[in-house]
Formats: sequence, C-alpha cells, structure tokens
Amino acid sequence: MAENKKEIVLSGIRSTGNLHLGNYYGALSKFVRLQDDYDCNFFIADLHALTTNPDPAQLHANVKNILAEYLAAGIDPEKSTIFVQSDVPEISEMYLLLNMHVGIGELMRTTSFKDKARKALGIGAPEQGADDDEAFEKEIIGASTNKRVNAGLLTYPTLMAVDILIQKATKVPVGKDQEQHLELTRRFARRFNSFYGVDLFPEPYNFNFDGKPVKVPGLDGSGKMGKSEGNCLYLVDDPKVLRKKVMRATTDEGPKEPNSPMSEPVANLFTLLELTSTPDVVKHFRDAYADCSIRYGDLKKQLAEDILAVTTPIRERVNDILADEAYLRRVVAQGAERARERAAATLGEVRRIMGIRGF
Repeated sequence: MAENKKEIVLSGIRSTGNLHLGNYYGALSKFVRLQDDYDCNFFIADLHALTTNPDPAQLHANVKNILAEYLAAGIDPEKSTIFVQSDVPEISEMYLLLNMHVGIGELMRTTSFKDKARKALGIGAPEQGADDDEAFEKEIIGASTNKRVNAGLLTYPTLMAVDILIQKATKVPVGKDQEQHLELTRRFARRFNSFYGVDLFPEPYNFNFDGKPVKVPGLDGSGKMGKSEGNCLYLVDDPKVLRKKVMRATTDEGPKEPNSPMSEPVANLFTLLELTSTPDVVKHFRDAYADCSIRYGDLKKQLAEDILAVTTPIRERVNDILADEAYLRRVVAQGAERARERAAATLGEVRRIMGIRGF
C-alpha cells in the first residue's frame, strides 16, 4: 500500500531509432535514480511514431531496440513499469473520448504541429514575429499539392495527454519542445473536470529532477543532440564508428590569445567532456585552452575514450538482452499488465462520467 502513495512519474520515448547520449544524460541516467522513490512508468511510444508512417518491420525493430536500451541503461522492470504504448488498448479508446473535448483550433496553433506540417508540405517558416495563423490554416486545408498532413500529427497532443492522464501521473519529465504539450494536458484535465463537475484528473507538471536540466549538444557545432539533426552519438555505436564521429566534430581554428572566449562548437565539446570525463581531465584541457596550447585532436581522442567508457558496458548489455527474446517478452507482458490495471480503472471512470454505461 505504501508504494501506491508514491508520486507517479511517467515518461515515454518515440520508437524512431536508437537512443543517444542526449537521451542517456538527459533522461535515462536520471530515471534510474528515481526508481526507489517514485512510482515510475516508462513506455515506448510506438503509437506516436505512427505519425511519420514508418516501415512496419522497422517500427517493430525500433521498439525492441529501445526496450533493450532501457533495460541496459539500468531501468529495472521489478522497480518500474516498462511497457509498450500499443500494449495498453485503453490508451487508444481514451484518446478517442478525450478528443471530444479538444478544439481543432488549439491543436492547429501548437508550435510543433505548425513546424511539422510546414515540413510535410514544404512550406517555409514565417518571418519572425509574424502572425500567420490564418494563412497557415488556409494552406493546410486548401493545399493543392499531393502532400498531406495526417490527422494523427494534429491530435498528437491529445494522445500525449492521454498517456499522462490515464495513469494519473503528476510528474512528467519533458524537454523544452514538449512544454506546450504538457500545458495543453493541464488544460484538457481542467476542462474535463470542469465540464463534468468532477475531480478526476490531477494536473501534471514538468519534473526537472534536481532542478538542473541537462542539454547535451550535438557534434555539428550548434543546438542539442537529436536524431533528426543527424548529430548523435548512439549508445550502441561501435567503438570505431563513435571515435570517427567524435574526430569529425566541428571545431574552430583555436584560441589566438590567452583566456579567449570559446566558440559554440568548442564549448559544446567541453560540455560533453564535463559530462563524461573526470574533473582533472576537464581542468587539463581548460587550462590548455586558456594558455592557447590546446590541440583539438588530443581533446577529441580523450573525449571519445571517455564516452566509450560510458557506452561500451551499455552496448554490451544491449546485445545480451536482444539475444534473450523470452526475457523481453516477460518484461513487456509484465509491464502491460501493470500499466493496464491503472489505465483500465481510469478509462472506466471516464466512460461512466461521460455517460457510456451498461444497462
């Protein structure tokens, strides 16, 4: 009973490819530390991945790979609920029901939908500060092109809200790009509760762990590490591949004067070094940068070896786990059973409240 009183944490990763160093330091390594203190629920978002119409065989392979990477990173199926989104059919039914309380306009105005829809249709971004809602909606609805924007992309925030609300999670770790969706989840929860005069859904909030969100930079000199940016170091990268990626990372000509400010590409390498290396190694290269004696090749070689010290044990565990399909089946079956227990209870309440009842 004591375990049921723990705050519910929920997080999911779309099954669109292998996990990378940003996923590890930004989320997975922190998830592992939460398992004893919270009711943790970690899922693989294969339904969300369908918005990009993935190859079916590749989708299944991605789900399997991410599951193995969750486990290899230290998420314990005895401490946390690990499940595949589509293994909980209650999510799909509640997705339908909640959509009855969601407006098309508020979905079309979300930043992520606009960005992805423009990309799908080949529409350029508006000028900074321009209010293009009306023009954008006309382009989406009246586009004369054969390209289309699927409805699943539009209602993505509803499905994300259901993921959270069906488990009644209160702490949801999300990145900056998902904060608008989390705010919509709170709005949908308030709307449902107010419309029916109930107190069914708690409002979830972003969970920043120790208050210090980690932004893991990519290797291309700007931004964060991400699959779509093609600047990733994957947890399962072969040592030879990983070393080659790091050695090709963007830098500059080097400091010309002592204590020069760092360019963004070089600062990014030092950020990666601080995440993976020992303090004395970081100090050595910072001092070398400050006195203009730094050699980026030496920095990259050290960085690659320190990253491999983190990823190699994970990669080896992933390979062992992938070879044990019986174990993977047990993990997802156990996770689905746990996730469905709470989801079924919540869906039952939603159906009753909305008037969908038996005779």
